[in-house]
Amino acid sequence: MIFIHQPVPGTAQMILERRPLELQDVIPEDTVWLDMVRPTREEDLKVESFMGISVPTREEMKDIEPSELLYVEEGARYMTGRVLSKVEDSEEPGLAGITFILRGNRLVTVRYEEPQAFRMYTQRAGRSTGNGPSQHSTGETILAGLIEAVIDRAADVLQLQGERIDRLSRKIFEEKSDPSARNTALQDTLRALGRHGDLISKQRESLVSMERILLSLSATYRTAKAPRELREDVRSTLRDLQSLEEHATFLSTKIQFLLDATLGLVNLEQNNIIKLFSVMAVVFMPPTLIASIYGMNFKSMPELEWPYGYPLAVCMMVVAAVLPYVFFRWKKWL
Repeated sequence: MIFIHQPVPGTAQMILERRPLELQDVIPEDTVWLDMVRPTREEDLKVESFMGISVPTREEMKDIEPSELLYVEEGARYMTGRVLSKVEDSEEPGLAGITFILRGNRLVTVRYEEPQAFRMYTQRAGRSTGNGPSQHSTGETILAGLIEAVIDRAADVLQLQGERIDRLSRKIFEEKSDPSARNTALQDTLRALGRHGDLISKQRESLVSMERILLSLSATYRTAKAPRELREDVRSTLRDLQSLEEHATFLSTKIQFLLDATLGLVNLEQNNIIKLFSVMAVVFMPPTLIASIYGMNFKSMPELEWPYGYPLAVCMMVVAAVLPYVFFRWKKWL
């Protein structure tokens, strides 16, 4: 599907009108942004003919080599980044590859997912924001706005994950008297830490890919003498992105600490179980020795014909079992 974005005439601020484009329709000349969502081959050919570019395939967008992600071809600048999508609890978070193509004053985006950041930007661009008439006037400013929306969304995700990790931290170190409840809580905590760690890792990977695009744009704008306002916006966005990367690194370190603490608590629980078995073995060892001695079938055993031999042996086994238990309790080993 192709969505075109055109400036709305007669507005004080530049507002973009978004509407779908059918395959048989002609692309208007005043289109500043073509958003290709899960495009077909016919739609690729239509945009290629209008823009004079080559639209990358989904397989080409999955390359990880920098030379395949950032390059210039026939006057068009191609930039591919990874954006976090499906962050909601009911879905599996993933990284969606998105290609930004700049040629002249127009922007083309190619994507196969629906990241929240794109919905945020299209809603923002479709209403008056009071930020001036040039906010959505060219492909370059739209690209800067999209990247800013991606970073805003990343900040929201990291803030939400930070709050969840704080709650999880309090849950890990709270006292639980019931051993079964404590074991279940530790297992749930390990799974939760794994989910949070995976999400933050993907978010950091997305930020790194966006940083590469911003650094490339910054170098290009500096060489091409781009407008000062646009260069300042790119530098400001880059600073925000780098601060978010540091925050993501901090959260990853905190998750690693909580993971080590949880595994340490699991080891303590296992040690308590092993200690219990060890104590039980020591408690039953003396009674077993007494029972083994008096279980021998020798005729010359002195106590064999004694009427009080059996009660004495039973009493000795009970005392031999109780004394180690009392000693361990006195030492507070139990």
